[in-house]
Amino acid sequence: MSGTTSFRRVVSRSAVVVLAGAACLAATAGSAGAIINGSKPTESYPFMASISITAPLLGLKDGNCGAALIDPRWVVTAAHCLDMEIGSIPAGTVRVGSDERKSGGVVRKIAQAFKHPGYAQNTPNKNDIALVRLDRPVTVQPIKIANQAGRPGTPTRIMGFGITRFSTNPAEWKMPNGLRQLDTRRGAVSECGTGYADATRLCTVSRKPRAMACNGDSGGPQIQRGRGGRWELIGVTSGPGAKSPSCDQGPGLYTNVPAYTDWINKTIRAGG
Repeated sequence: MSGTTSFRRVVSRSAVVVLAGAACLAATAGSAGAIINGSKPTESYPFMASISITAPLLGLKDGNCGAALIDPRWVVTAAHCLDMEIGSIPAGTVRVGSDERKSGGVVRKIAQAFKHPGYAQNTPNKNDIALVRLDRPVTVQPIKIANQAGRPGTPTRIMGFGITRFSTNPAEWKMPNGLRQLDTRRGAVSECGTGYADATRLCTVSRKPRAMACNGDSGGPQIQRGRGGRWELIGVTSGPGAKSPSCDQGPGLYTNVPAYTDWINKTIRAGG
């Protein structure tokens, strides 16, 4: 299948450094990915997952990307989190269901990674979505993928283990141990930079001043309330939604997960 990569092959390819954010977002795409001015979790998010990532040539030794459990054996994340050609090296494990980056939850090995065949690193990234198959199922409750993202103005929430203070130097990125969340809303296409948001990329606006995802939050979930008030997945952190000098100035850009439902279902069926 196009876009399918065994994990052994992922970690054996040489890293070409064109990234200023191997654990999160490419420098060419701007700087958004961890949660600046977020807050501690107000509830449990059993579907939340984190993927350990390093970027040795950039000085990043202890990074991560976010992900969301959508099936007992599958998590969805951003494709650039698994892109060795931009220096992002997965360490080989996924932690699921913990609000601590280094402990708790359930840890599984990465069995296989599937980047979308149309993924391309750009400004913004294209088809920035990937699936990771775990070596064994987990008993944690997955999150349902929404039928569609809500209209602009719909309240949403983002979360991640990314940096809480912005720096352009990956060696200075300090990932917090605890999960952070931020209340956001669906933004209109016009609220992001020209050419950023479209049918596959959601413009996301913070409901709090000077707050947004940043380095280390890539691949993390954007969620909205569905039927019965339950959380549903609508997006994964991809990058900034406009040219900006720092993450906190926003807006953010999220891959529209419901737009890829057919690809997700096909990949899971083929991957076993």
